[in-house]
Amino acid sequence: MKYLIIIVTATVLAFNPGTSIATDKGNTLVVTTEQVQEILSAAQQGDADAQFALGYMYYDGKGVPQNYTEAMKWYRLSAEQGNAAAQFILGYMYYDGKGVPQNYTEAMKWYRLSAEQGNALAQYFLGDMYYFGKGVPQNYTEAMKWYRLSAEQGNALAQYFLGDMYYFGKGVPQNYTEAMKWYRLSVEQGNALAQYFLGDMYYFGKGVPQNYTEAMKWYRLSAEQGNADAQYSLGIMYDNGQGVRQSYPEALKWYRLAASKGSASAQYNLGIMYYNGRGVRVNMAIAKEWFGKACDNGEQQGCDQYRELSLQGK
Repeated sequence: MKYLIIIVTATVLAFNPGTSIATDKGNTLVVTTEQVQEILSAAQQGDADAQFALGYMYYDGKGVPQNYTEAMKWYRLSAEQGNAAAQFILGYMYYDGKGVPQNYTEAMKWYRLSAEQGNALAQYFLGDMYYFGKGVPQNYTEAMKWYRLSAEQGNALAQYFLGDMYYFGKGVPQNYTEAMKWYRLSVEQGNALAQYFLGDMYYFGKGVPQNYTEAMKWYRLSAEQGNADAQYSLGIMYDNGQGVRQSYPEALKWYRLAASKGSASAQYNLGIMYYNGRGVRVNMAIAKEWFGKACDNGEQQGCDQYRELSLQGK
């Protein structure tokens, strides 16, 4: 089949939305006019793989103009023939409102059909819908069921959420050992959220002996991927000299990064550093500015400090 590469590419993308597929020459996949005609002809004759490939082409604008309505049409025809990848993408389009009005009920329907065929990403999204109560009543037991099925196939996000449910005791008794197990599997694939919570477990000694060196290691990996909570935690460790030599410049650096992402705690701590002159010159105007931002983001201490400085006329 001449268009096998397109089907393979579309299948990979179905399991990894956002992935860029390249040819052996390093260029993005090019679909020729001849291939478009061949795939269209096969799709019109009911070939489920060709229908799926055509859906991908319209979804991603490969060989044809991008058109979510047409993508939906061909994905649906393929999905109705039982193509698990097409069922997942159809669910995703309903979930995200691409080419159709957002509809969690329809998303759930297609995710379930795909998940029951073993599609790990559909299983993850199905777990997500139960976890957050989208289109169905929130149900941690069902969320755990689908996350576990996906996690056991190696899905890093499902592994993270499974760890999260054990960590907080959602749908299962709290179990730090199980949380650690699933977080570790997720961090092996580079998941920043799992790295942050693994750092938290070492920082607070949950399920493991307290170990600031290990906490710093995992916080840093997460922070370098842009996780604001991890950036704030790194700031705390440098601020207090926990697991590292105390360094106000480093604390400021990480607080600033977290604050720029809206972390109220980091914004408050930046205010404190300017208020007390830790690593910077005392500057009440800048301190007040950070206290105000922290207050706007729900940090009560920021509100209190802002009010105090205002009463002092600063």
